[in-house]
Amino acid sequence: MAFSAGMAVAVNWLVPPASARPVQRAAGKPVPSAHDVEKSRQQAKDRAADIGRTKAELAQADGELDRLNAAAESAVERYNGERLKLERSQQTYQGTLQRLSDATRKVGEAQDQLAAFAARVYQDDTGYDQVSSAISGRGGPQGFMDRAGMVEVLAGQRTAMVRHVEASKTVADVFRRQAGSALQEQTAATRDAEQAKRLAQTAVAEQQASIQRITDRKRALEKRLGEARARAARLARARERALEVKAAGRARAGLETANITRRGVSVAEAALQWLGTPYSWGGGTAAGPSLGVDQGAGIFGFDCSGLSMYAWGKAGVRLDHWTGTQWTSGPHVPVDRLRPGDLVFFATDTSNPSTIHHVGVYIGNGRMVEAPYTGARVRISSIHRSDLIGATRPAG
Repeated sequence: MAFSAGMAVAVNWLVPPASARPVQRAAGKPVPSAHDVEKSRQQAKDRAADIGRTKAELAQADGELDRLNAAAESAVERYNGERLKLERSQQTYQGTLQRLSDATRKVGEAQDQLAAFAARVYQDDTGYDQVSSAISGRGGPQGFMDRAGMVEVLAGQRTAMVRHVEASKTVADVFRRQAGSALQEQTAATRDAEQAKRLAQTAVAEQQASIQRITDRKRALEKRLGEARARAARLARARERALEVKAAGRARAGLETANITRRGVSVAEAALQWLGTPYSWGGGTAAGPSLGVDQGAGIFGFDCSGLSMYAWGKAGVRLDHWTGTQWTSGPHVPVDRLRPGDLVFFATDTSNPSTIHHVGVYIGNGRMVEAPYTGARVRISSIHRSDLIGATRPAG
C-alpha cells in the first residue's frame, strides 16, 4: 500500500488528474540513507524479541490476500469472457432468424408461382384429355396439335417450378436447423455466463469477507512491534518513496527519449491518467471509467481488462473487455524486450494461458499500471511476480 501511494504521487506529472496536487518532501529533511534504515530495523529487532515470528505471520496474511485476489479476478475475467461469447451467440441467432425468414418468404413466392401456373393451364384448356380435345376442342384437330405443343412447353415449366419449390423448402429447412442450433448455443452461453457470474460473486464475496479479517490481524501484529518498529517502517517508506520518485523520473525520461513507438507512449500515458481510480468489477469502456456490474454496480472505475481496453482505445486499437482475447490481440513479447504500452499478463498456471486472470499496462523499468482487485485502486506496481505468464503488443 505504501509503495502504491508513493508511486501514485510520483507519476502525477505524466497525466495528472484535475484534482491532483504535487506532494513535495519538506525542505531541509535529508533522504534517509540505507544505513539509517538498517540501523532503525536493528533497533526494532533488539526491542521486539518476536519480530521474526511477526514477519512470518504478516507474510502469511499477505499471501492469503494475494490468493483471494487472484481467485476473485480470475472469476471476474471468466465472466467477462462468457458475456462476450453470449453477445456473439445472440448476434448469430438473430442473423440466422433473418435468413430463415427470407427463405420462408421465398418458399411462399415459389408456391404462389406454381399455383398461378396451374390456373393458367386450366384457363388455356391445355389439359390431357386427348380424345375429346381432338374431336371437339377449339380449332378441331389443328387446334389440338397446337395445344399439344403448348402442353409440352408448359410441362417443362411445371417441372422446373416444382424443383424450385423443393429447393426453396430445402434451403428453409437448413436455416431452420441452423436457427435451432444457434438458439441452443445462445441458451448454453446464457447458462455459462450466469454460472460464471455466480462463481465470480462467490469469489469476490470470499475476498471481501477475508480482507477485513486479514487487515485486523495485520494491524494487531504491527501494533506489537511498538515504537521502534513504527519508526523503522517510517524510515523505510520515506526511503522507498524517494527512490520511487527517482525511478519515476527515469521512467519519464525513458518514455520521452527511448527509441519506442509513439503509440506505446500514448497507451502508457492514458493508463497513468487514472491512478487512484477505484477498481470496479466489469467497469471501464473505450471512453473511460464506468459503473461496473454486480459488486461493481455502484462503483465508477475500471477492472483490469477494462483499463487496458481504454488505454489502447486511446491509441486507436480496439480490444475486447476480456483478458482472453487481449492475450491474443498481437504478437507476444519477451519480458526483456518490453516497451511502454505492452500488456503484461498473470495466470494461476503460467504454462496455461487459459488460466490468465489479470493484465496490466507496462510503463517501463519493470513497472506497470494496474487495476488490481475489488477494494483497491488503480496503481503502479512491479511486473516481477511469480504468476507473470508473458506479454502482448496489441496490433491494429
